[in-house]
Amino acid sequence: MAVRHHKEAMTPARARGAFSIWIGRHVNMAGQSLGRLLRQPFASLMIVLVIAVTLALPAALNLIVKNAAAVSGSWDNALDFSVFLSRDISLDEAQNLAQLIGQRADVANVSLISAQQALEEFKLQSGFGDAMDQLSQNPLPHTLVVRPSAANTSESMVLLREELANLPETDLVQVDTEWVQRFHAILDIVRQAILIGSVLLGTAIIVIIGNTIRLDIQNRREEIEVTKLIGASNAFVRRPFLWSGFWYGLLGGLLAIALVQYGIYLLQPPIARLAGLYQSDVNLLSFDLREIGVIVSVGVSLGLLGSWFAAARHMRRIEPR
Repeated sequence: MAVRHHKEAMTPARARGAFSIWIGRHVNMAGQSLGRLLRQPFASLMIVLVIAVTLALPAALNLIVKNAAAVSGSWDNALDFSVFLSRDISLDEAQNLAQLIGQRADVANVSLISAQQALEEFKLQSGFGDAMDQLSQNPLPHTLVVRPSAANTSESMVLLREELANLPETDLVQVDTEWVQRFHAILDIVRQAILIGSVLLGTAIIVIIGNTIRLDIQNRREEIEVTKLIGASNAFVRRPFLWSGFWYGLLGGLLAIALVQYGIYLLQPPIARLAGLYQSDVNLLSFDLREIGVIVSVGVSLGLLGSWFAAARHMRRIEPR
């Protein structure tokens, strides 16, 4: 019984030892692969740069769509209904109607623009102040600016507009929401185009890395033959090339993020000046941690995939003679 217990106790230790050896071999192989890339810095940099630019293109376009969607989100919250009242509605009646509409749950707030205020504003903005002074009466009606609450859906917005238009005091309800819907439709098309382009560019990365690994395999053909001659398996021989693909993808992904971030840094001052001309404040959104992780993961995955395809295809053709 004592001997059996001793063997059972040694089994987990042996398993842990084998796992440690496996991890150690991979760490050693990863270091050797990285060192081989660093020994040929120019060639490695060119490959990493090509991968980085290829990854940066869809990442930058996606960031543009992200910023455009953020800006259009503020437009959605600022869609107001302009309710033009009938000319025979007095100012007191318009104020009472504004209070009544403001009590609705689907309305955030209501502001009243009197006919006199509208006329004064029109004089200032149109430049026809002298001509407007010649009018015998004010042609502009009282106007209610109704801002829907943020909880409204597209269906409730349509229903609110219909109810405001059916009020007996209402002459016309005007709201321009179709251009926002068109803008969102354009963004959806751009997102689909980015997805298709990303697939094509990802295929290009696989081809680039695969071709690079193929050339590396050909240059180390004699070394591979000797390694197989002493009994190494295809999986063992393929391991350093997989690590090379890993480093290409990792470095390419990190460099792609750096390129896009530098582009944001260059664009921030002119965009801030443009926003200042419109009395607004626009800050460009950057990558969050999840997006950074996705870009790096995609680069690493494509690097491993391209190197595995190349190594698996060409490794079978190399046998010791």
